[in-house]
Amino acid sequence: MLITFSCPGCANITMFGDQAVTLLKLMGHSGHVPGTLLAVDIPASLKRLEDALAENKHLAELQDSEQTDDDEPPVSLSKRALPIIELLKSAKTNASNVMWDISSKYNTGI
Repeated sequence: MLITFSCPGCANITMFGDQAVTLLKLMGHSGHVPGTLLAVDIPASLKRLEDALAENKHLAELQDSEQTDDDEPPVSLSKRALPIIELLKSAKTNASNVMWDISSKYNTGI
């Protein structure tokens, strides 16, 4: 499953569902999809996410469970979080809501 994050004035961000749910939970949310983060709640959620990634170094080394190519280095959760952090910062600056849902672009119905 792929999850797409969106907010006005930002490019959409699509990521694997398990990683997206982990980031949502680090922000203090239930991880339910679809969902919305109101503009007023963005500063606190952004701080929770940044603090959680900084405090939990083991999360920074979490490997993608779907990685099969041994020649490729793992991408840490903290690196995968960078686009979401940038989206949250932009939404904070623009006082915009952030929404997430299952990506229909890649949903094949299988």
